Amino acid sequence: MDRNLKTAGLGVGVIVFMVGLTAAAVPLYDLFCRVTGYGGTTQVSAQAPADVLEQTIEIRFNADVSPELGWNFAPVERAIPVKLGENRLAFYTASNTTDRPLVGTATFNVTPHQAGPYFSKIACFCFEEQALLPGESVEMPVSFYVDPAILDDPAAAYLQSITLSYTFFLAEDATRELAAERPSNTRLGG
Repeated sequence: MDRNLKTAGLGVGVIVFMVGLTAAAVPLYDLFCRVTGYGGTTQVSAQAPADVLEQTIEIRFNADVSPELGWNFAPVERAIPVKLGENRLAFYTASNTTDRPLVGTATFNVTPHQAGPYFSKIACFCFEEQALLPGESVEMPVSFYVDPAILDDPAAAYLQSITLSYTFFLAEDATRELAAERPSNTRLGG
């Protein structure tokens, strides 16, 4: 009997451990990607480095929108040259083409994936959900730099361009809350 209780206890312990590991997998994977830049995950920084090199890299901008979100979304410029270490500001435009308020949330990455650890954002519209009223259009900035340490990485030093991609998705819960708070014919914040 004692042996059966130990076996059952061990089985329950293994199940509890596996459930805990499953629950921790998503946040641990997210942390891993942010620390390593794996999969093109960009970094977040408080400021650009003090040293700006003369060497440049072309930054290309891509924009996609999920079909559920009735927005037009595009970069203002398709590509710009950036000196390594230079803090640059780029803009995207978004327009709500529907007759109802919508809230969107953006996912992002850079390609090639080797650039992820070296592409740092200082400020970005993608850090927060974005709300647009019917017919409203906005310019959304992203402040970024490419770390000069990219030149020390044999897997990334050869890169001549990096593509920064965003995809906007409908934030369903936030959209429902916004619609409940404000009729579609009023402005946000007023």
